[in-house]
Amino acid sequence: MDARIVKLKEINDRFEELRKQLEDSAIVADPKKVMQLSKEQARLKEGRDAYLEFKQLNEDIESAKELLASDDEEIKELAKEELALKEAALAKINDKIDELLLPKDPEDDYDCIVEIRGAAGGDEGNIFAGDLFRMYSYYAESLGYKVQVMEASESEAGGYSQITFMIKGNGAYRHFKFESGAHRVQRVPKTETQGRVHTSTATVYVLPDVEEADIEIPDSDLEIETHRASGAGGQHINKTDSAVRIVHKPTGITVNCQDGRSQMANRETALRIIRARVYEEMARRKAEAEGAIRRSKIGTGDRSEKIRTYNYPQNRVTDHRIGLTINQLDRIINGKLDDIIKALLEDEQKHKLLDGNV
Repeated sequence: MDARIVKLKEINDRFEELRKQLEDSAIVADPKKVMQLSKEQARLKEGRDAYLEFKQLNEDIESAKELLASDDEEIKELAKEELALKEAALAKINDKIDELLLPKDPEDDYDCIVEIRGAAGGDEGNIFAGDLFRMYSYYAESLGYKVQVMEASESEAGGYSQITFMIKGNGAYRHFKFESGAHRVQRVPKTETQGRVHTSTATVYVLPDVEEADIEIPDSDLEIETHRASGAGGQHINKTDSAVRIVHKPTGITVNCQDGRSQMANRETALRIIRARVYEEMARRKAEAEGAIRRSKIGTGDRSEKIRTYNYPQNRVTDHRIGLTINQLDRIINGKLDDIIKALLEDEQKHKLLDGNV
């Protein structure tokens, strides 16, 4: 049997095994286990569906071939038409199977944490950070994902000096992982009196929301302290030590959360963010030590790396990593990112094929 189909059969068998486990009353009573198994089942569904379609198409083709031996000319003609349709469908599913079985980044199926900061350009950079947050929110919603703000510092002029949010949904990281880097906007700011085009930037940082099981961080590595939140927030925010700051001592990574309604909520958010950042840092160090930067991961994710330009006067968006230009900025800034993300995913797949990772 084709090795690809053997692999798909294994996926199908595991999917069915998970289905039975999720019907087990002992497992149903454990919400954490149910979530873990449900996520695994969701990751396998596309492969399982492809396997079932492949099997059905082959059965249909065999049936059509048998009918070709009929003495009835009308039946033979119908069988020829059916055979042509099914063989065309089989060719398509074979292409899909090849794509499905390409190695995936292990983080692809995770939820993701996105941090946006206003950078060069002062108020205009912060306003642009707000525009990017809105763009990503609309795109996430179009994919059926949920957006949850974790931490935000609003700018007086509008937008955000910094906003961190989570995107929840199977495959979220896969769709947003390419967004890390510097995003540049060229437009006439509202405060510009002479109509001159200004260039401003906002930086984006995307992290997989890893599970506790994916990275072990000893309590001794963390320095946790509480303090009074700063900024607007009324009596509660000024009179209680609800803000939480966590430092990962081995790397120096620091997270400060103060927007939650309680110290417990801020602590949980800060731990989640620090876990994601430490995981990413450990992965980066491992890649450096092995002398291997994954070509499949477009760009370095460095905040200083200019990845995309949004030119308002020309209604143009350019992704500099793959040389893609689209003259529909008005649609893209409103969340219609499909064409850009699809091109980036295709480029990632092309590099995997060139690297022989099939």
